[in-house]
Amino acid sequence: MTANTDTALSASLQAVLDGRWADTRKVVRDHIQAAGLVPQAGVPLADYRARMLEAMAAMVPLGFPAQGFSSDDAPGDPGAAITAIETLGYGDLSLMVKAGVQWGLFGGAVENLGTAAHHREYLSGLIDLDVLGCFAMTETGHGSDVQQLETTATYDAATQEFVIDSPTPSARKDYIGGAAEHARYAAVFAQLRTAGPGQDRQGYGVHCFVVPIRDEAGHDLPGVTTSDCGYKGGLPGVDNGRIVFDQVRIPRTSLLNRYADVDPDGTYRSPIESDNRRFFTMLGTLVRGRVTVGASAGAAGRLALTLAVKYALHRRQFEGPGDGGALLLLDYRTHQRRLLPLVARAYAFALAQNAVTAQLHEVQSVPADTVDPDAMRRLESRAAAIKVGHSSLASHAAIEARTACGGAGYMAENRLPLIRDDLDVFTTFEGDNLVLTQLVAKDLLTAYAADVDDLDTVGWVRFAASMARDVALEKTAVRQILQSVLDSSDEAPEDSDLTDPETQLALLTGREDHLVRTVAARLRRATDDDADAFEVFTQTQDHLIKAGQAHIDRLALESFQHAVEELPADSPERAVLATVRDLFVYSTLEDDLGWFLMHRFVSVERAKAIRRGVNDLCERLRPVADDLVDAFGVPAVALDVPMLG
Repeated sequence: MTANTDTALSASLQAVLDGRWADTRKVVRDHIQAAGLVPQAGVPLADYRARMLEAMAAMVPLGFPAQGFSSDDAPGDPGAAITAIETLGYGDLSLMVKAGVQWGLFGGAVENLGTAAHHREYLSGLIDLDVLGCFAMTETGHGSDVQQLETTATYDAATQEFVIDSPTPSARKDYIGGAAEHARYAAVFAQLRTAGPGQDRQGYGVHCFVVPIRDEAGHDLPGVTTSDCGYKGGLPGVDNGRIVFDQVRIPRTSLLNRYADVDPDGTYRSPIESDNRRFFTMLGTLVRGRVTVGASAGAAGRLALTLAVKYALHRRQFEGPGDGGALLLLDYRTHQRRLLPLVARAYAFALAQNAVTAQLHEVQSVPADTVDPDAMRRLESRAAAIKVGHSSLASHAAIEARTACGGAGYMAENRLPLIRDDLDVFTTFEGDNLVLTQLVAKDLLTAYAADVDDLDTVGWVRFAASMARDVALEKTAVRQILQSVLDSSDEAPEDSDLTDPETQLALLTGREDHLVRTVAARLRRATDDDADAFEVFTQTQDHLIKAGQAHIDRLALESFQHAVEELPADSPERAVLATVRDLFVYSTLEDDLGWFLMHRFVSVERAKAIRRGVNDLCERLRPVADDLVDAFGVPAVALDVPMLG
């Protein structure tokens, strides 16, 4: 068997995957191709970093860096900006991270947390790279727990300055992209402390400040000490570094003051009274970084799968029957099972990513003071969910792709180990995936209630416990609906219509609802008089994570089903895409078959049919495997490797 390449089919599928911002994807693909932007091995750090800075400067004329920002002359195009950086994942992830830090994180902090004066001072320069910045949030002692950062920003009314200080060794800003060499400014997150006339100084929580860290010659400014993280597990073109502040004075106006300000006399003012709610509101405006990270990881994962599938259509191994010679790797069922379910999952999350990018575009295309808080909370939750699903998939796909190519996959010249290593950190930056999954599950239980912004962990558990009865009743009703769907199908297992979209959604929704209902019931123990709410929470964390993971799968399936339904009923691409969707569902069910069996969502015979179904779907998709990966639209230069020669 050989590859059956259908240019029309792959082009039609690519149009579905490229979606709303297809033109932007083409511009970036063409740029990757023309500039040869692919990861390289054996390049000294200094040279690699310089190359990435030059490559970033070459992207400014393409226009998409400016599209990420609004101005009086032209509205921004957040969706195009995210899509452009996502597509860089088909090239060199070092460049994607450099661009994401500059225009997404540093630029996003200035635009979304600053006001007009900050925009006038910084935005033009940060777009064209006259103002190189970094995003100084993470500290040695605090990564995910941002509220507990130790860096301080103490206001001195006598000089109308903030004093930025790292009071402990664990307050050092750590792993900061751009801090080792290129950045001259930092968006510094620090605990704001001030006192109005006649008041004692007090803290108002974490705020963001623009702090100069280097002069024009690249030397540290007085009171600032930067250092280099050196070689990392991947991303050699990103100059990650550390920053320590020793009583660094900055003007009062360096506070990014969209949500809070300090008067010259030290009086603190904010339209949001609650410190917790203000903190989460500020972080919520930076959701673009999380969306971009998930998207870019997905692109790199698709690149890895494309390399592996094409190698499996090129490499022959062991003698086949008769005189046909050795079989192609992808003719073996084991190899099909290894790669094709991951390709199907990559389709699912690419489509889910398109949906969350469009959702962010709508939220961030209107003035900040007109954004619907509920829409913002829904976006934050979905962004967290898709970031987890997409980056976890990409990391796993890169590992499988590497091993599926054997010794060739381990050679740096074939890029798979470089992609694998670069992708590894995507599961922990812009939110650790385990923490984000827990956040997703908590949102499911509290229905995005704004009240939880003021609560610590114990308070949240008690709040969720108070809602648990309602959650359990609601989910029980959903469970009854699901059971009616499953009970109505009494055909033989081999004839089970698990390719029916309603049945597929019922299964994944039912799993999610069952998990949410039962975790709610477990949390109700926190209302007992002798209950330790924190202990109840820690004992239920594994259940929360499982519920969050089920929710992520369901979101991906909904996006997939919507994409299939949008295509003409009789089109070849709809038929193929529906088959890819079925493989996504069957393989998802198979991966969690123990749960579905234990909770009697499927019978033993239907479980056997699911395993057979994965085999059958892999066999059906084998002839179009090349088309499926060609539809990802990976630039030819990224596939120009010796193992495919």
